[in-house]
Amino acid sequence: QVQLVESGGGLVQAGGSLRLSCAASGRTGSTYALGWFRQSQGKEREFVAAIDWSGSITYYADSVKGRFTISRDNAKNTVYLQMNSLKPEDTAVYYCAAGRNTMVVRTTPGYWGQGTQVTVSS
Repeated sequence: QVQLVESGGGLVQAGGSLRLSCAASGRTGSTYALGWFRQSQGKEREFVAAIDWSGSITYYADSVKGRFTISRDNAKNTVYLQMNSLKPEDTAVYYCAAGRNTMVVRTTPGYWGQGTQVTVSS
């Protein structure tokens, strides 16, 4: 089992920045791939970014490339999502996810956090 707890959401103006954190705990330690998804009101949950266990391989949705950066600190079992140049359309609940590898995390992650709200005002 893997437990995921997100933090760092909030309200920010368009063009601003936020950093989300997700602390992972459980039997997997630092061996799982981690990722972020988001869900806007009335829309399906969508993939945002993923990172492999070593932190050397990353994936991004086209909508966030160049603006968001995913990273991880395995000593702290924590994954981060640095979000810059935020737009109103980035407003969503952001969820942390974990899986055995990046393909699993990007498609069918086995573990989810509870979510954190990000609101970007225009």
